[in-house]
Amino acid sequence: MEVAVIVAATTPAIHAAQRATQTIPIVMTLGEAPEGTIASQARPGGNITGFSTINTELIAKRLGLLKEALPKLARVAVLYNPSNPISAGQVRSAQTAGRSLGVEVQPLEVGRIQDFPAAIETATRLRAEALMAMPDQLIGDTRNRLVELATKHRLPIISWNAGHARSGALMAYGPDEPEIHRRAASYVDKILNGARPADLPVEQPAKFELVINLKTARALHLTMPQSLLLRAAQVIE
Repeated sequence: MEVAVIVAATTPAIHAAQRATQTIPIVMTLGEAPEGTIASQARPGGNITGFSTINTELIAKRLGLLKEALPKLARVAVLYNPSNPISAGQVRSAQTAGRSLGVEVQPLEVGRIQDFPAAIETATRLRAEALMAMPDQLIGDTRNRLVELATKHRLPIISWNAGHARSGALMAYGPDEPEIHRRAASYVDKILNGARPADLPVEQPAKFELVINLKTARALHLTMPQSLLLRAAQVIE
């Protein structure tokens, strides 16, 4: 059976699909096109289009939210997967944002599930006061273990994924992922009806959500600013 369209839901999956084919249309959903894989957002020019989560661009926003929640924040450990093709750019974005906010950013690699305990131990040893989880499938899939380890060391977490906050992270800020999937389905329909991915602009999310776990804040003896709570799409009690 011939494949008509590939839907790639993470950045590594997008990268792998593009390495595998230059002809089959690829619709991306929960990821970002690695540098050099599209000509431009307006006219991708190749066989890939879809929806970019712009998570790299949102890193400064997340660090700002963390600083707002923890005004005395001086050090934050950033957990990233070195095998993710956009991780290096994400770490640089965090470091740039940290300098502007007066926060020291400490990058810590987590390339395997087994790396998480040592990473959290290192964060504690380096006197990190909070954790930022970078957008990545491994980090997303390991959210329960990450929250468990961070809770043990009393480290608040901010993530891109609402699932982390529902699992016990302090906060999450990012695109409405179910909405991106629904919108991506319209691109699949257009391609199946003859549209070329090269001519379909790469779109950005239209809706972003801040999720705050107030139960976690209380457990960590943190008082969340009312200004943050009022902006939250969901507050978990």
